[in-house]
This record gives sequence, C-alpha cells and structure tokens, in this order.
Amino acid sequence: MNINNNQLWVKVIKKVRAWARLNSIWAVHFNSGSCNGCDIEILATLTPRYDVERFGIKLEGSPRHADILIVTGPVTRQARERLLRTYEQMPEPKFVVSVGSCSVSGGVFHGCYNVGGSVDEVIPVDVFIPGCPPRPEAIIDGIIQLLTHLKDGNPRPARKEQIIERGVA
Repeated sequence: MNINNNQLWVKVIKKVRAWARLNSIWAVHFNSGSCNGCDIEILATLTPRYDVERFGIKLEGSPRHADILIVTGPVTRQARERLLRTYEQMPEPKFVVSVGSCSVSGGVFHGCYNVGGSVDEVIPVDVFIPGCPPRPEAIIDGIIQLLTHLKDGNPRPARKEQIIERGVA
C-alpha cells in the first residue's frame, strides 16, 4: 500500500511539473549577428497586439532563469563563445528556437568571412522558424509547436533534416 501511494505522489508531482513548465515559459533572446529584422519581429510578438503572455510566455533577461533560448542571426565568430556560454547557463530542460533564415541556414550572410554558420552547428536546435524576417504569427506558431511536443510527452521536436525534407525550410 505504501509503495502504490509513493508511486501516486511521484506521478502527481510529474504532472504538476509538466503543467507548470507548459504554462510558464520564460524565454531569453540572443542576437548572434543578425541585421535586427528578426529582433524587431520578436519584440512585435511581445506586444499586446499578439499577446504571447496568454500562452504563459515571458521574456526574461537572464539565461539562468529561462526555459527557451530564442536565437536570431547567423553565428558570427565573435558571438560563438557567448552563445555557447549562454546555452550552458540555462537550467535543464532547455530548448532552443532558431528564428529567421540567417539562424536556420546562414541566410544572406552564408559564406562571409566572419560568419561561422547556422545556430544548429553550435548548439542543438529544437524549433526552426524560417523567414526573412518571420512574421510574429510564425514565431508564435513555432513556439506553440514546441509546447505541443512537450505536452504530448515528446522530449524533442523534429530535427532540421526532417523539416527540410518536408519542404518547410
């Protein structure tokens, strides 16, 4: 009887933790070398017009308190170490959202002397949101896709190769 009771409590605690994680998402934004077009769209997403707080999403200033890392721009040589440090400072479980064509593939900066590549070449990315710049609706949709995967119990969404095969990126 005591073992079943403990298992019940563990199950309840896991459900409460999952509920809290899905309804209280804190995100930190990192610009790894973009032209600021995607940054403006992320800020537009946070305005009352789109109201992402209805999904429990809040922009946080510190990576130590964030659940999601939103990265814009291609990773420049200067930003590479800072991006890694920011990612490592985040507590587990942590998720990465790559916003914009430049962060997904290097975009117009691909092949430049100071660009090291896309974000997924440096850190693992969970959601790719292509566009130059992507609309706030696309950013919201990408984050909702991440939340849907988490709600279904899947630890990680589809990888970049699977998205490219479907013709999205």
